[in-house]
Amino acid sequence: MQVILLERVAKLGQMGDVVDVKPGYARNFLLPQGKALTASDNNVAQFEAQKAQLEARNLESRKEAEALAEKLDGQQFVVIRSASDAGALYGSVTPRDAADAATEAGFSLDRKQVALARPIKDLGLHDVHVNLHPEVDVVIKLNVARSEEEAELQASGKSIQELAAEEEAAAEFEIAELFDDIGSAATDDENLAPAAEAVAEDEAGDSTTNA
Repeated sequence: MQVILLERVAKLGQMGDVVDVKPGYARNFLLPQGKALTASDNNVAQFEAQKAQLEARNLESRKEAEALAEKLDGQQFVVIRSASDAGALYGSVTPRDAADAATEAGFSLDRKQVALARPIKDLGLHDVHVNLHPEVDVVIKLNVARSEEEAELQASGKSIQELAAEEEAAAEFEIAELFDDIGSAATDDENLAPAAEAVAEDEAGDSTTNA
């Protein structure tokens, strides 16, 4: 099926190109999204008549996207989710979640602009592509964590495995300290025992002398 593109479409062509596509792709995506028209004689003539207007509109929207891209590119957004100790999420992070996180931080994003090959299912830092315009693409970072504190540690460069190892080491240190304290207490009791016996013997000797 032939269509005429009304804007640049990645891996397909530029505005005004007449390209061959699968009918399903055209009917389910290109045509309803307003990205193309069927390449009939009437539609080609209509495009040529509106080409200057479409190019001007595209240039304006691209400038707006580029202005947003300067602020958005490289930004990091925190998404709090429940997960196992191994870092596997109980659920997943979707394009809608990414768009909501960015919007809450003051950037107006639509989930359709977020390009995720597959939902995120693990804790950690994840690069996510955002299509602000057919010709403007940026990368944001999602910091998926179980708490704000964990998100801060991940942002500093520590992985979930490193955090788990640190927690385990801290727990082992606390246990070791506890046993050291118990051992010290037992040693003190052993040292006090002879002294107590000596005092008892002295008291017994004094009692005999007095008698």
